Amino acid sequence: MVSGDRWLAKLWLELAYFSGRAWWGEKEHGGAGAILRFQCVRPRRRASFQPVKAGEITPRFLDRAICALKRWKYDIVGMDEVCRRAVVMPEPRRFVCLSFDGGSKDVITFAYPVLARHRVPFTVYVPTAFPDGVGEAWWLGLEAVIAKENRLSLVAEGQERHFTIVTTAAKNELYDFLSEWMRSLPQAELSVAINDLCRRYSVDLARLTCESSMDWADLATLAADPNVTFGSATVDYAVLSNLKDANALREMTMGRAVLEAALRREVRHFAYPFGDRTAWRRAHAVMAEQAGFLSAVSSIPGVVKAEGRTSLHALPRINWDGRERSLRVMRVLLSGTTIAPVQRMPSRPGARIIL
Repeated sequence: MVSGDRWLAKLWLELAYFSGRAWWGEKEHGGAGAILRFQCVRPRRRASFQPVKAGEITPRFLDRAICALKRWKYDIVGMDEVCRRAVVMPEPRRFVCLSFDGGSKDVITFAYPVLARHRVPFTVYVPTAFPDGVGEAWWLGLEAVIAKENRLSLVAEGQERHFTIVTTAAKNELYDFLSEWMRSLPQAELSVAINDLCRRYSVDLARLTCESSMDWADLATLAADPNVTFGSATVDYAVLSNLKDANALREMTMGRAVLEAALRREVRHFAYPFGDRTAWRRAHAVMAEQAGFLSAVSSIPGVVKAEGRTSLHALPRINWDGRERSLRVMRVLLSGTTIAPVQRMPSRPGARIIL
């Protein structure tokens, strides 16, 4: 069921479209263009418990979105062109850049056939531990554990905690609670926590991560396409704000070096892992520049302004909510007029966890 706040936000966006505000606002707030952020692209699933559904779109929706962008006369560009347009005078046509985070296997399996058929540029940000087979997709491990259990125990902050999660609503709430807690942990403690949880409930985190991530052969296939731009997303996809500055800089530089060595091409662009306001600091934008990146993207909402009015190392993106299938909503968001109301939407209604 759609929550009341989310329903009101959707209604507001639809009204903005039909009132023509998207077109009026585009001239005033639309800037040079926008970067769309996607995560997973795969066919719709039937499971009732889908805690990361907001980060998923279907191949059919991706196809519809690209057709719509062409119909709306947007220039679909790669990140090099985004950086150029961000520092020059505004051009007659606005741009959209399609970006995919996390190096997920579904990029090559489900997204690439659509993108290749349309012959459009796109950018993939890769955390290099994952194609090496040593990354840990802790968010998938957490989902797998909660999906299969009705009772769950784990050690958090030195204490054994117990949860009863019989309903889908309770599972969703526990996923939100635990994922927020895990994201707050230093990388070493996060690894201990998720591996302990997966061992307790017989979830093979290494296999799950490997099956869900592109390997170097997949990336080589993409690298053969001139429409593909690669960016780095560190080595371990660690939340930078949880790392000491020296370690954060090392994650940036090592991720770039590994990707350049493997693909034999220059890597000029960077994505802050997770990318929201809690995941990185302004100091990290300085580090990204020091590390030699031309750009660094976040998931903080907004559009890219022309004439150097948007920092190339703190570029905003429109983080598309995969539960939303309306292209009218996308049209309004791209206009730059109504980003904030959507970001205030809760992930899902509240639920009760029995301790």
